[in-house]
Parts: sequence; structure tokens; C-alpha cells
Amino acid sequence: MIGEINKEMLQAMFATIPIEFSIVDENDEVIAWNKHETRIFKRPLGVMGRNVRKCHPKHSLDKVLTIINEMKANKRDKARFWIDLTVEGFEDKQKVLIEYYALRDEEGKYLGCIEVSQNITEIQKLVGIKRLLD
Repeated sequence: MIGEINKEMLQAMFATIPIEFSIVDENDEVIAWNKHETRIFKRPLGVMGRNVRKCHPKHSLDKVLTIINEMKANKRDKARFWIDLTVEGFEDKQKVLIEYYALRDEEGKYLGCIEVSQNITEIQKLVGIKRLLD
């Protein structure tokens, strides 16, 4: 990254961007997330510091662990999938994009991963062109 961002600016940025994320460290422990109050996938505060194995539903846990293990083994850098989901505040099911990215240092050592989720229902409706300030 070029430049410096202070903690206040970083907090504001993480609250503003239209994605939610959770970060898991190299020991598979949940160490951070953003948008606590408005998340698609709610997280109780008790999840902080817990192993990711204790945070995912059983029906998806084996897939999550496969992704993480492949990232640790340097066989994968990302995983992307999408689902139709009932989301609080919306009448109809919403299309939710979920992505996992390996976090690595400059030498490629695995540091953990970030899970990124975004409601892309409105994005999928975009057509044509809309220019800045149109």
C-alpha cells in the first residue's frame, strides 16, 4: 500500500464500504469483522477469538475448511460463490456474493484469510451506462 491511514480513517472506511468482512488468522481464529450491527451474516461478540470451526453452520463447515486448508497449502488464493438468501430488511430473497481471499505477507507466507460478503442484487440490475454525476 502506498501512503498511511490512521485508525480513525480505517474505521470509517470499513464502516462505509459496501461489503462486510470477517478476518481469520493463521491459527483459524476469528480476529475481526466490520458492520457489526448491519451484517448479512450476524456474528455474536462471543465469536471473537474463537476457532472458525465453531462459527460456521455444519452444512458448510467442511467446504470452508477445505478452502482454508488449500490456502494454507498454497494451492488456492481465493474462492467465490453466491447464494440466494433471505436478508433482513428485504422482502424478496437477495443475491449474496461471498468470497474468501488468502492473506499473505510479501514472501507469500499465509497470514490468514478474509471472508467478504456483499448483497449484489442491485448491482445485477445495472444496464447501459451512467456517468459521474448523471
